[in-house]
Amino acid sequence: METDTLRLSTTDIINGMCDWVRVIDKDDNILFANRAMSQELGNNLVGKKCYRSLGKCIPCENCISRKAVFEGATHIKEEVVGDRYFSVLCSPVRNQHGEIFAVVEVFRDITETRKLQKQILLQNQKMKRDLESAKVLQTKLLPSRFKHSQVNFSYIYKPCESLGGDFLDIFTIDDDHIGVYIADVSGHGLTASMLTVYLYATINKEILSPAAALDELFHDYAGSGFEDHYITVFYAIYNTKNHSITYSNAGHSVCPIVYGNNRLEILRSSGIPISLWADKPHYTDLCMTLLPGDRLFLYTDGITEVWDKENHQFSEEKLINMLLKENASSKETLDQILQSIYDFSGNHENDSFCDDITMAILEVL
Repeated sequence: METDTLRLSTTDIINGMCDWVRVIDKDDNILFANRAMSQELGNNLVGKKCYRSLGKCIPCENCISRKAVFEGATHIKEEVVGDRYFSVLCSPVRNQHGEIFAVVEVFRDITETRKLQKQILLQNQKMKRDLESAKVLQTKLLPSRFKHSQVNFSYIYKPCESLGGDFLDIFTIDDDHIGVYIADVSGHGLTASMLTVYLYATINKEILSPAAALDELFHDYAGSGFEDHYITVFYAIYNTKNHSITYSNAGHSVCPIVYGNNRLEILRSSGIPISLWADKPHYTDLCMTLLPGDRLFLYTDGITEVWDKENHQFSEEKLINMLLKENASSKETLDQILQSIYDFSGNHENDSFCDDITMAILEVL
C-alpha cells in the first residue's frame, strides 16, 4: 500500500511539471509520457516510436537516448519541435540489478531564450558594423598625408582594441606655424573613440597659443556630455620662421622628449586634463628653440606601462636610452622602439596590449 502511494505521488509530481517528460525503452518505444507532453503532442504517445512523436520518419542522427543506454551516462542536446526549441536531458534508467532498460528524457522549452539570443546576436552584429564604421572614421582622421618642407612627421598608432582612446594630429596653421598634439582619452572602445573625434573637431587650430587653445577646449568640454571621462593633451606649435616651439600640457602624464644635436630635454609641464574636475584649469605656454636635426618625440603612457614577465616596466629611462642610441630615420626609430616593446613584453606582432600604443616624431629639417 505504501509503495502504491509512493508511485502515485511520483506520477502526480511528474504530471505536474511544465517540462515534457517521457520514458523510452531500448527499441525507441515510448513507455510513458507526462501530461504536459501528451497535451501538446497527443494522448496516444505510449507505444509510438520516440522520433515519430516529434514528427520525424527516421531516428535522430544525434540520438542521445542510445548514447545514454550505451554509455550509461546523462547526455544533453537541443531539439526542434515545430517552431519551438527544447533543451533535452536524457538519463539512463536502471532496474534493481543495475541494468539499463530505458531512458528518461526531460524536454525544457527554451524558445524564448533562443529568440532573445538571436536578438542579442543581431544587436552584436549591428554593433560590430558600427564599431567598424567608427574605426574607419577614426583612422581617416589620423594625419596620413602631412608634408612640409621644414619638418618631417612619422607616427605609429596601435589601439589595444579595435577602437582606441589615443589620438594625434599635425596641421598647418599658417605660413609660419605648424600645430601638433597627442592625446589620451580615459578608457577604450566606442566612447573613447567618440571623444577623439570630439577633440579633432573642437580644438582651435587657428590661435597661436597652445594654452589658450586648451583653455577653450576645457570650457567647451563642460557641455559635451562626457562627464565620466577625461582627455589628456600635449599641444605644441612650431614656428618655422624663428624655429621656436611653444607648448602647453593638459595633464598628459608622459612628457615629450627633445633630442638631437647632442642634447636631450624632457618637456615637463603641468596642467589639469580636459575634464569637469575644476572651473579654472590655468594652462601655461612654455617655449624653446628647435634647430635642424632636433627631434620632438611624443608618446602616450601605453608605452611606459608595458610590463615584462618579471613584472618590470618599460620605463622612461629605457625609452630615452633607445632614443639616444638610435642613429636612424624617424620612421626606423619608431619601428625599432615598437619591436623593443614586443621583445620586452614577450608579445607577438598580432598580440594586443593592455593600453593603446601611440608615438610620433617631429623632426626639424
